[in-house]
Amino acid sequence: MVNEGSSTDVKRRAGWLPPSQDDLEAWLSGHRERTEAHGEDTPLHPVLVEFQQLMDTDPIVRMYVTQMVEQVPTGKQYKERHVKDVPQLLRLINEVLTMTPEFSVGGMVSTPLAGILDWTLATPAGFAAYRDPRINAMLKKILNAWAEYLNSPDSLSALNRSETGWMSPEAERAVGMSDYAHDPDDEHWGFTSWNDFFTRRLAEGSRPVAAPDDDKVIVSACESTPYRISTDVKRRDRFWAKSQPYSLEDMLAHDESVDEFVGGTVYQAFLSALNYHRWHSPVAGTIVRAWVQEGTYYAEAQSEGPDAAEAQESQGYIAHMATRAIILVQADDPVIGLVAFIAIGMVEVSTCLISDHVRPGYHVAKGEELGCFQFGGSSECLIFRPGAVSEFTLAAIPQPGDADASLVLVRSRLAVAG
Repeated sequence: MVNEGSSTDVKRRAGWLPPSQDDLEAWLSGHRERTEAHGEDTPLHPVLVEFQQLMDTDPIVRMYVTQMVEQVPTGKQYKERHVKDVPQLLRLINEVLTMTPEFSVGGMVSTPLAGILDWTLATPAGFAAYRDPRINAMLKKILNAWAEYLNSPDSLSALNRSETGWMSPEAERAVGMSDYAHDPDDEHWGFTSWNDFFTRRLAEGSRPVAAPDDDKVIVSACESTPYRISTDVKRRDRFWAKSQPYSLEDMLAHDESVDEFVGGTVYQAFLSALNYHRWHSPVAGTIVRAWVQEGTYYAEAQSEGPDAAEAQESQGYIAHMATRAIILVQADDPVIGLVAFIAIGMVEVSTCLISDHVRPGYHVAKGEELGCFQFGGSSECLIFRPGAVSEFTLAAIPQPGDADASLVLVRSRLAVAG
């Protein structure tokens, strides 16, 4: 049975899904109609044929996926069931693989796969399914297939001046295009694909580096909204518990640097769909190690109960579980010492690209680019040793779910060394 009613959830303020449940359901209804208009005989993308074959041959995967569609989520008030069975789920996903998100003033669905899977995320079977290595391997292939389209010239169709286009006056203001390098006279502002637009670079002079000559000033690595600051962080903790405490050993994938950070501080923040998506070094220093750690894509914290369907409410959890880039920098300032930056993939925003020059031994300037997320916003962590930070510039320490937290500009002053 489907719950009736609608609600507005402030936890969706990151902009990946609409704040209004009615808007999400309206998009789902429209997407279902588009899919059905193409008919059930529309060939599935080869990657979805492979997914179907996996379900046909692996009874556990088939059980998880079938049950997560059949079970009814309790955390959101759906007026109707928008996914009726697995074949329909595959067709809905198939439609996404050749589309780009449209701009909307209030009801934007910037992560359409998350919108489709939203029903399944916080069901009992969904919790298990999205932690399963076989299903995550398949999700990675699906996301890579979609990335091929989003990196192709065909995806430029979304860069137009219609009401739902990313070059409309409303979108231009929402994105703040004057802050980014682009050609206003070019048909597509000079971008070569959708992903090229979403990983746009800052214009010359935009977001200057705070105190460039003062190594004790730590700058924000991303354009992001503070989520939490935790101190005296443990080497190992129950990150899957209700409060989602940080567990350094798991966040850093058992790297040999873990011991240096025990008892230190973790700062975490999230990027919205409209934010700048590149990462910059918080300090001047030398790259020690940099790698991408494979992980989950849609797994949420079961301890959050019905709220687990909101990816933003599972940020502490996914810092240990999700696909993420990990970069270790030995700061020039000896008080700061070793710093860890973690770029965390969230739902389909899980492609973490480390810049080619970010290799062991390379000296990075404060504010220099380290890499980027492809397609949209996500989450980031900075990990500091005990005593490295004397104070944060933030007026107050943010707490999870703080609706009043303000955006921190990339390369702006974030903290000062002890």
